[in-house]
Amino acid sequence: MSQHEPDAVTVKSQFRPMPVGGVAQTDAYLSWIRDERKLSDHTWQAYRRDMDHLLVLAAGQDLLTLTPPNMRRFIGKLHHDGLSGRSLARLLSVWRGFYTFLAKRYGVDLNPVIGLRAPKSPKKLPHVLSPDEAAKLVAIAPEDALAIRDKAMYELFYSSGLRLSELVALPVNALQMDSGEVRVSGKGNKERVVPVGRMALAAIRAWLPHRLTMAAPEEHSLFVGQTGRRLTPRAVQKRMAEWGIKQGLSDHVHPHALRHSMATHLLQSSQDLRAVQEMLGHTSITTTQIYTHLDYLYLQKIYDTAHPRAKRKPE
Repeated sequence: MSQHEPDAVTVKSQFRPMPVGGVAQTDAYLSWIRDERKLSDHTWQAYRRDMDHLLVLAAGQDLLTLTPPNMRRFIGKLHHDGLSGRSLARLLSVWRGFYTFLAKRYGVDLNPVIGLRAPKSPKKLPHVLSPDEAAKLVAIAPEDALAIRDKAMYELFYSSGLRLSELVALPVNALQMDSGEVRVSGKGNKERVVPVGRMALAAIRAWLPHRLTMAAPEEHSLFVGQTGRRLTPRAVQKRMAEWGIKQGLSDHVHPHALRHSMATHLLQSSQDLRAVQEMLGHTSITTTQIYTHLDYLYLQKIYDTAHPRAKRKPE
């Protein structure tokens, strides 16, 4: 054997001992996701659910013996049970990452998910409010501290296009009131700085004195509930649904509707897709491009109702 050629023991030693059993293997993967990739708890929970799907479908079979036909059968069953193509694509991505992890850490030469694709689902466009509807939703009368808080939240949603998870986690010191900016920690803990409009700044200034009396000691979140603690995403969703009804909106309003509305209205005004991508914190511009389709649908609707030759009169 050449002096420079590693022996079998040296090659083998670069890999760690393989955990025994599927649960131990998936736990190792999930620990790596949480501790080394440092994804958010929300994302980690989604990974855990997808790995639980694999364990249930395997029904005790060793995960290292699964084959592409096994995986195709699993995907077929989940699709038959009603899981969308988009959810299946995410699930396949997680499973593919699991086997890649086993290969890199434990030397497993197996990935039965390679080459498998999820069935396609029709694209579902996000719900978008019209400018008038968005204005109606944020036009909340300052009846009490909670109404003032909610107005500030919705103005910030619509002004800066935050995700729900970003808004509830937002600390007070993330706001730069003088410069009209907010520093946001987005997916994968990636930070971005986005502008805050004057209406949102005014609403936040109205909320801050009430926050001082409501917030518990050592609570840093900008938006708190009656307990003095950070609002949960579910609490924000519930309040917005109630306000949507109270403000006379016909459809159910979800926090992401304001994010989608901001993106669509900004694109309509600026035609700057890159700027919208930066505002939303999208890693890929292809994610942002859905708003070009929404913009087209909006323009088509205006055309159909306003252009004298848009609709042919019956002969």
